[in-house]
Amino acid sequence: MADEDVTNAAEADAERAPLPVDESDAPLQRDPEAASRALFEVQELLRRHAVVLELAHRQHEGEAEQRRELVEQLVERQHLNELRARLDRLHTADIAFVLESLPHEERMIVWDLVDSERDGEILLEVSDPVRESLIRSMDREELVEAVETLDTDEIAELAPDLPTDVVEEVRQGLTTEERAQLHASMSYPEDSVGELMDFEAITVRSDYTLDMVLRELRSLEELPDHTDQVYVIDENDVLVGALPLDRLLINQPDVLVVDVMKRDVLTLQPLEDAGDAALAFERYDLVSAPVVDPDKHVIGRVTVAEVLDLVREEGESEALAKAGLREEEHLFASVWDSARNRWPWLAVNLCTAFFASRVIGLFEGTIERVVALATLMPIVAGLAGNTGNQTMTLIIRALALGQVNASNARRLLLKELAIAGLNGAAWGTIAGLAAWLLYRGSPQAWLLGLTMGLAVVLNLLVAALIALAVPLTLERLGRDPAIGSSVLLTFSTDSMGFLIFLGLATILFA
Repeated sequence: MADEDVTNAAEADAERAPLPVDESDAPLQRDPEAASRALFEVQELLRRHAVVLELAHRQHEGEAEQRRELVEQLVERQHLNELRARLDRLHTADIAFVLESLPHEERMIVWDLVDSERDGEILLEVSDPVRESLIRSMDREELVEAVETLDTDEIAELAPDLPTDVVEEVRQGLTTEERAQLHASMSYPEDSVGELMDFEAITVRSDYTLDMVLRELRSLEELPDHTDQVYVIDENDVLVGALPLDRLLINQPDVLVVDVMKRDVLTLQPLEDAGDAALAFERYDLVSAPVVDPDKHVIGRVTVAEVLDLVREEGESEALAKAGLREEEHLFASVWDSARNRWPWLAVNLCTAFFASRVIGLFEGTIERVVALATLMPIVAGLAGNTGNQTMTLIIRALALGQVNASNARRLLLKELAIAGLNGAAWGTIAGLAAWLLYRGSPQAWLLGLTMGLAVVLNLLVAALIALAVPLTLERLGRDPAIGSSVLLTFSTDSMGFLIFLGLATILFA
């Protein structure tokens, strides 16, 4: 009877919160909301699993240990099988999204249920901190099996996070050519084109006919992902052009490759900056681009998939850097790790806040004589902070796109100062009138309004100057222009805002 109670409880729970689980035979249908829905469904299944398991434990608490464990295992298996079936229908990227969105304990439950044949692909998709936690949970044999399913460029991407003995065992199982490719991938610097590229570039001779090219392509088991063109080489294996697949298909079979190929092919060098390659992909709407050595021999290619991953990672890194956070912190990192991650810039912020307080302290006498100044100070700093953030975001983006250089930096500075001056005049006038209206019963109301207006104009100009100076200076020093930029800007606009506002008030109310 107790077993029936547990079953009935599980069925009742399922009726109260039905899950929109897709039972179709097309497991990998994609849509923009798939990952969010999958996360909700997995969370709901985990919740039910925990509730019913706890209920089973309570109902059988007085029974023999062996029988209680058996019942709990049956209940657990029922819910975990349902969860495993749901995971099997998810795209690899969606599973990675789910894993990143779960606390550590639930993440490990889900990870254990994932088909082991997909482990390697998922490890590539998740963020570095989550990847490290998943790798720590796997034994040597599991890691080797997961990594062996990957291509050499993908193994190289995972290698820094893997134990050395695992990498060596996987390397021993590769062919001579694959070992050379793995060594080459691991030898390229971080954030270089060589680190991004794969070795699946298809080359054909320029003296081939299109029919010969088609036969060669049909001999392959499958085309590499994102193949939009094959690369054309001469008798010395030197790259001379590219043959887009559409030209291959619409021209007659007996036409020579050299007669229909593209000759203006953008090529990349393995030591080039990956960010520059990403800009080239965006500018020229590329799907793939060949990577060549100094002798113009094709050694690999970069595809839009790798470029999108790079852009996403750089965007996440920039967003964290602006707030003074490191990439090591993820959504469910431990409290201790997260706290330590945030200490450095909190320390900087504490020092700058004390500095700002001392600025205010210099004008205690003025504030005592005109108490209204204390209520108006934050307005000046807030307006300047908003203006500075707008300018800084624009500059950081322009630096990332390579649009700012020594020849146009001066003109950009003048433009932003002009914008700040115009906005300062407009909104300073409005703020001054508002201050006059608020304190119009006071004989000093017009002085308050004048102080407010002038302070807004001057502080907006300072904010624009700081918003330009901080990222440009960091860029010149070879640092990420976004590192701590928002913290430094807030310090500058607050301190200078208080100094300007109270300094003007001291002069005008003297």
